[in-house]
Amino acid sequence: MTPGIACGRHTAWQLRADVVVIGTGVAGLVAALAAHRRGRRVVVLSKASEKEGATATYYAQGGIAVVLPRTDDSIEAHVADTLAAGAGLCDPEAVTSIVADGYDAVAELVSDGARFDESAPGEWSLTREGGHSRRRIIHAGGDATGAEVQRALDRAAATLDIRRNHVALQVLHRDGAVTGVLVRNDDGLGIVHAPSVILATGGLGHLYSATTNPEGSTGDGIALALWAGVAVSDVEFVQFHPTMLFDGQAGGRRPLITEAIRGEGATLVDAHGDSVTAGVHPMGDLAPRDVVAAAIDARLTQTSDPCVYLDARAIAGFAKRFPTVTAACLAAGIDPTRQLIPVVPGAHYSCGGVVTDVHGRTELSGLFAAGEVARTGMHGANRLASNSLLEGLVVGRRAGVAAAGHAVAAGPPRGGEPDPVDRVALARKDLQRAMSNHASVVRDADGLRSLADLLAEAPVLAQRNRTTLEDAALTATAGAVVAAALERTESRGCHHRSDYPDTGPEMAVSTVARPEVVCS
Repeated sequence: MTPGIACGRHTAWQLRADVVVIGTGVAGLVAALAAHRRGRRVVVLSKASEKEGATATYYAQGGIAVVLPRTDDSIEAHVADTLAAGAGLCDPEAVTSIVADGYDAVAELVSDGARFDESAPGEWSLTREGGHSRRRIIHAGGDATGAEVQRALDRAAATLDIRRNHVALQVLHRDGAVTGVLVRNDDGLGIVHAPSVILATGGLGHLYSATTNPEGSTGDGIALALWAGVAVSDVEFVQFHPTMLFDGQAGGRRPLITEAIRGEGATLVDAHGDSVTAGVHPMGDLAPRDVVAAAIDARLTQTSDPCVYLDARAIAGFAKRFPTVTAACLAAGIDPTRQLIPVVPGAHYSCGGVVTDVHGRTELSGLFAAGEVARTGMHGANRLASNSLLEGLVVGRRAGVAAAGHAVAAGPPRGGEPDPVDRVALARKDLQRAMSNHASVVRDADGLRSLADLLAEAPVLAQRNRTTLEDAALTATAGAVVAAALERTESRGCHHRSDYPDTGPEMAVSTVARPEVVCS
């Protein structure tokens, strides 16, 4: 599906840096700060404007899963919980490495100004979420952890060179090494020349009609990697958060109802008041996300109801503990202290992505990835709750350090200037509708094949602005998701096949997609 790319000299501007970071969420800013603090010239690219909505990091509610000193928790227990949630596809060494570095990464975030809720002076308050055997989730502002993380990092990154309204169109490379990024901004097409590029573009939630992700989560980093011939893996594992607020709106970003509410005692019931998860899993409503989402989907299929409900009325001080959820509910005309909260599963998190090691390095020299866009082996077939901010902090910092070191070793890059790039792209609404119908919580071969046929007929579209880039990125990413979902003829983690309901032991291996490189 990747057309040829003609190479010529038709750019309006050029810029040089040691390290380019694409993305301004937790992984991107932590990486940029790490490279900057090692004396490198860093340029951060964001396709968003100053006034646009926040990153996915900003919307994170639950918290950060981290093993604290002097508690009854342990690295081994956190690793065990993560491996259990990952359904046989986590890399145990990667999980252990990232979990073990969590406290130091959080401590550095605190040194950058982040403040977490305390149960007593100097003692962080801990909560529990689905799949965790311990209370190990630190949080801020009740259920506004992501907003606090983003605030602290934005403040720390205020001196960085952050270029907004800069849309990354292509990772440039020559002779097996990165040379920069092709970018479009208000001045036209340009190139940022750099030996190190870090993808920190976030997720792919807008493959679907309704998602908890912000508008910019359009799979850009996965597409940029694919177009550069770099492998992606496990992209069929799209986590659908069990509890997205059902407020009658048709699509776009919908409010998340954090599972920390279930951690504090709320229960999931159907329209008749019957438990949704009883008999499904020993952990009940605190089972891993894939289990709870599938249970909700099965109940809705059985009853034809539009939603199930979260009963949080017994939680004392709900509005103070969960102010973000309270505000979202009240805006939808629901008082969570007196009424049931209507919820449905919603596209939330990509467990797979660009293949990296635990330092963010990809197979292309000079290209790094961190955060949701990357597949380190941390999440496997299903992400454990609140491991996302943890991974973004740890691997983001490591990727920044590694990219800074690579820039010194590689020296200034040499490379040509490509023409504007044409890519295949479907109309976004058509793609989202088809993905929601055939590649959502439950898939089957017939639906996936119809998706593959639709993608094969996608027309070629010139990459003239952010919208066309996002449509092309969504189309490329959808192609990878559909191909991997067809290949995985089993149900595992957050990938559920109605035609293959059982887990196949022989399929306890990761899928890998690597397109041909047509031109670089």
